[in-house]
Amino acid sequence: MLARATYVNSRNNTRAIIYACIAVLSWSTVATAFKIALTHLTHFEMLLIASCTSLLIFALLLTFQKKWKLLSALPARQWGYFALLGLLNPVAYYLVLFKAYDLLPAQVAQPINYAWPIVLLILLALFARQPIPPKKYIGMFISLGGVVLISVGTGQSGGMDIPVHGLLLAALSALLWAMYWMINNKFKDRTDGSVALFMSFLFGTAYLLVGAMIVGVHLNTLPGILSGMYVGGFEMGIPFIFFSLAMRKTTNPALVNQLCYLSPFLSLFFIAIILGEQIVFTTYIGLILIVLGIMFNQYLVKK
Repeated sequence: MLARATYVNSRNNTRAIIYACIAVLSWSTVATAFKIALTHLTHFEMLLIASCTSLLIFALLLTFQKKWKLLSALPARQWGYFALLGLLNPVAYYLVLFKAYDLLPAQVAQPINYAWPIVLLILLALFARQPIPPKKYIGMFISLGGVVLISVGTGQSGGMDIPVHGLLLAALSALLWAMYWMINNKFKDRTDGSVALFMSFLFGTAYLLVGAMIVGVHLNTLPGILSGMYVGGFEMGIPFIFFSLAMRKTTNPALVNQLCYLSPFLSLFFIAIILGEQIVFTTYIGLILIVLGIMFNQYLVKK
């Protein structure tokens, strides 16, 4: 029995690593996909297509998992909760994030947005009354130093135009994602994860469709539509499903989480190869500082 259990755990861990790698590889390509899609679409149009695509993926997931009956069991209060959550994600978060990518080089927008765990620490201290351990300030300052280096040094080193309002939007996207994570994590035990994703995108997509009728959209290019669908599939949909599968299968969740830190570095590779951006030295150093600060707080500082 022990040998069989060991074999099953080993097989599950192998599958978990494969699932996590699929998620990480997907997330690694999306910064490049954002910039490509934005050459054909506005940031609102890209989000509209991406959100519709993700909603379809989550609907298929509910069908595959036979969980549609769980929707009818949701109390009215939960529907109201998801109505507000959908306004935060996908609507507010991705509108801000996509606009930041529209204004900034991908190598600048992506690392700044990646600093959201540092923002989360501050929000938890302010609103959840979870004081920040003194040693975690070290990690915070390391990561924030990386953000400053990328914000100030990358434009000067690479001769790029780095608008201040673009930097503010990238920072705001990190704040919005930290807010979403904090709120969603607080209520995650009350609703099935697949149902929660579907409900958030159901309301978010509905808001975007209403917005499309008001502002008008021009979805008349096939490359734009396909790139928007790619963003919906490989940023919002598929990687969340595979990462969730990885966390359920593994007996070592810390290893699965650590694989996520490969994503921003792989992303720079795709940005350089596909977009042709020259990745400057300060971007590498700044991203390393951001990741080091996050890992320092997550793994080296006792809770």
